[in-house]
Amino acid sequence: MKTQNEHWRKKSYQKATLETKLLVVDQILNGQTSRSTASKKYDVPRTTISYWLRKYSTLVQQNTGMSKNDEIKKLRKKIEELEFQKDFQQDIIADMELITGVDMSKKSLPT
Repeated sequence: MKTQNEHWRKKSYQKATLETKLLVVDQILNGQTSRSTASKKYDVPRTTISYWLRKYSTLVQQNTGMSKNDEIKKLRKKIEELEFQKDFQQDIIADMELITGVDMSKKSLPT
């Protein structure tokens, strides 16, 4: 523990290479390591790693050419498709209930 006479010094870090940055980001995104573990292993602050992740995300988004609005439109379309599938499955279950006389919806559908 430091005494009052000792000065607190900010820890200095060496500049990370592009290869190190990409390696750390890849390991975190693939679930191979956490930000805290990578921070200790590569001697890089967690805040810097978070910054790298944000920058990488922006870069990937720019390279795919998909804007946030396009992504929202794509997700809304996917939601519509899934709702249609759900409604179709519910209709099939209702028809089977009429044919068999067995109440299947409580067993088959999530609440």
